[in-house]
Amino acid sequence: MPGTDLEPPITLSEFDGVRYLHFGSEWVQGAMRLARPLELELEYVRQMMGWMLFMHPPVALAQLGLGAGALTRFCHHYLTTSNLYVAERSGSVIRASRQWFRLPPDDLRLRVIQQDAHAFIREAKAGCFGVIQSDLYDQEARGPVIDSRAFYRDCHAALASPGILVVNLFGEHASYARNSDRIRQVFDGRVIELPSTQAGNVVMLAFKGPELSVSSRVLLERARVIARAYGLESIEWARTLLGEQQLLVV
Repeated sequence: MPGTDLEPPITLSEFDGVRYLHFGSEWVQGAMRLARPLELELEYVRQMMGWMLFMHPPVALAQLGLGAGALTRFCHHYLTTSNLYVAERSGSVIRASRQWFRLPPDDLRLRVIQQDAHAFIREAKAGCFGVIQSDLYDQEARGPVIDSRAFYRDCHAALASPGILVVNLFGEHASYARNSDRIRQVFDGRVIELPSTQAGNVVMLAFKGPELSVSSRVLLERARVIARAYGLESIEWARTLLGEQQLLVV
């Protein structure tokens, strides 16, 4: 069935115990391992939890773009002290995520809102989110569909202090340099990148608030806690970020 800009064509595939969401193309928009739906199947999605290296779960967290709901399922299950707000403009994506990808119903801690992500974040109260996770792709899946400087300024305004914006970029596409430059400008260069994934995704963390200095010992200890609790590759992330440094300043 043909889609529109607001309602992309929803297609599904399954392979080796994993269900995939597509928007009418070969590009994967989300995935869930049927036997373990709470796990984050895709590498870049796991990396989008990299903010946990630097701060505890916030009171409020925003997810821009729902996809197959993997981050929402994960955060709703594990971050029990956080309120989750998800902005997704497509009703078809929301329905598919609930029908085929076990997205939980709204409750006291979860609200899934059918709204354009930029409009949602622009209308948000200043400083209301400790973390904003942005994963905004269409059926072409080659770069974020919302990437203006104004969008990143509005994300900065909606973040608390301290706060972290997490953005999924595609490193092998022209959109990468444009988005990287704009995020760095808005966040005064206080940006780090996690290791590029095999699929070419680059997850960027942008920091708001007082300068953060993290010693290698503290960062690696935090990474070990995250790895034990959530099964994420946080130790690898921390070692890559530190490199030869004994102190990471962001």
